[in-house]
Amino acid sequence: MLRERFWYGEAAFLMGPLISLIVPVWGDDELAVNLVNSLPVIPELAEWIVVAVHPTQSLCDLDRRGAIQLISCNEPSRGRQMNAGAKAARGKVLCFHHCDTELRPEHLSALEEAARNSAIIGGAFHRRFRAQRTMWREPLVRWLSKLGGPLFGDQSIFVDASIFRKLGGFADIPLMEDLEFSRRLRRTGRIVILDPPLWSPPRRLGRVGTWWRTFRNIVFIGLFYLGVDPHTLHSWYYRLPPTHPNSNPNQSQPSENDTHDQP
Repeated sequence: MLRERFWYGEAAFLMGPLISLIVPVWGDDELAVNLVNSLPVIPELAEWIVVAVHPTQSLCDLDRRGAIQLISCNEPSRGRQMNAGAKAARGKVLCFHHCDTELRPEHLSALEEAARNSAIIGGAFHRRFRAQRTMWREPLVRWLSKLGGPLFGDQSIFVDASIFRKLGGFADIPLMEDLEFSRRLRRTGRIVILDPPLWSPPRRLGRVGTWWRTFRNIVFIGLFYLGVDPHTLHSWYYRLPPTHPNSNPNQSQPSENDTHDQP
């Protein structure tokens, strides 16, 4: 059944879905297209919102067919892109999802159940590790998430829309916007970590090995929690000035996803 509600205090009467799936995209347009095509949604339950930097024709075609609401932007900034998607969203719950992360009907069902529980203000999904040599990480990561550890973007952070607005959305920082937001979210109310777990493919590591990248990311995350400015961390992480045109704040950020192994 469609729900009736007001949005941003406007007098206009709006009908909206329960969940808004918000996907920031920069150069991964085909991944976003495949993601949306792999999970058609019922309008009463969910909507797809894709916020893309200079979107390609394939995304424009999805928008024209009504499969997504496409928001185009000129400059990449994951936090700004997700905030723009949230502003356009009509759902009671906002879910920020990476286009290279799986999303199956069972994930959407778990998200729907959480969205209908008024005691839950938000949360994320557990992670899944496929490679046999890294299976030991899964119970450890589960324990850390439940204990109060950071929520990473590739866990598909979700939040009640009214709470998101109250918190002011994602900070306009070039790095660690997911960790910064999850820290504020945990202080606000009850969150849950959902099953089934999500799997994301490993990022291209280039010459940097898995163990070294893991260590490096732990150090940067630790420095963030110690109060080092994210702009400084960004310049250190990429060994480039923060405004360098080749820096890419939307890709290869420190994340647990960087330590996943190939299946």
